[in-house]
Amino acid sequence: MEVYLSILKYNWGYDSFRGIQADIIRSIGEGRDTLGLMPTGGGKSICFQVPALATYGMCLVITPLISLMRDQVRNLRNRGIKAEAVYSGMSREDIVQVLDNCILGDYKFLYLSPERLTTELFREKLMRMHNVSMIAVDEAHCISQWGYDFRPSYLKIREIRSLLQKDVPILALTATATPRVVDDIQQQLGFRSPNVYKMSFERKNLIYVVRHTENKIGEIVQILKGVPQGSAIVYIRSRQMTHDIARKLNEQGISAECYHAGLSNVERETRQYDWSMGRVRVMVATNAFGMGIDKADVRVVIHYSAPDTLEA
Repeated sequence: MEVYLSILKYNWGYDSFRGIQADIIRSIGEGRDTLGLMPTGGGKSICFQVPALATYGMCLVITPLISLMRDQVRNLRNRGIKAEAVYSGMSREDIVQVLDNCILGDYKFLYLSPERLTTELFREKLMRMHNVSMIAVDEAHCISQWGYDFRPSYLKIREIRSLLQKDVPILALTATATPRVVDDIQQQLGFRSPNVYKMSFERKNLIYVVRHTENKIGEIVQILKGVPQGSAIVYIRSRQMTHDIARKLNEQGISAECYHAGLSNVERETRQYDWSMGRVRVMVATNAFGMGIDKADVRVVIHYSAPDTLEA
């Protein structure tokens, strides 16, 4: 573990791992397919970033959230670590350039949206990537038809593994999975043997509150003004409503922007950056804006409507 600890200290400034991070890192570092169940904020990204940096080659990171990709790629580059990302909305020329960089250069991380896995261009380039050291699958519950957010494109991950020049280990990570989903994830990803690490989901520093109100906007304003410090996220199901609610919050003197998959790449990147830098306090978003953004001062997360399921 000394090598892993030195990488953690050098790049992130921490002296020790938290929770089950060390167990997961040791497992994937030994080349074993591994599933980690960790709550949001439990440090999932450390579990693949540290062992990838300790190993020759590049880690493929599959995640459905463009906002999380951009956040992690920016943070890695700020630490002098070479990382790239390919996601929907990029031009073919840009995608080709990124993939060629990963074939020819000494990149450590390539972030991909699951939809990219199905393209002929990516598969052609992948077979020329002889330096892939591991595959990390974030939001791994999406691969299971029993999960709350099933995405068929995740089923292609197993095929991608077979296209690689060598058999590399898979690290699957999720913040939510029932026992049935846990078994299904391992089966769908082709785990060579069952291997699960689970962390308690109890968060003593979080408070959950359900409020009944006839005036949701008024309630949101009251909550935000009652917690005057720090940033916030308001989750909405409708894209149009993200615009409406952001406008109403601004009218109440609370700086807000909206975020959803229908915005252009430039709009999403600009809005995420402004929120990350504290220029905007509240992000009003659909679930296209993930919970994995690395921002230390988030004090409130509000669901405008009750989620469909407890896992969601």
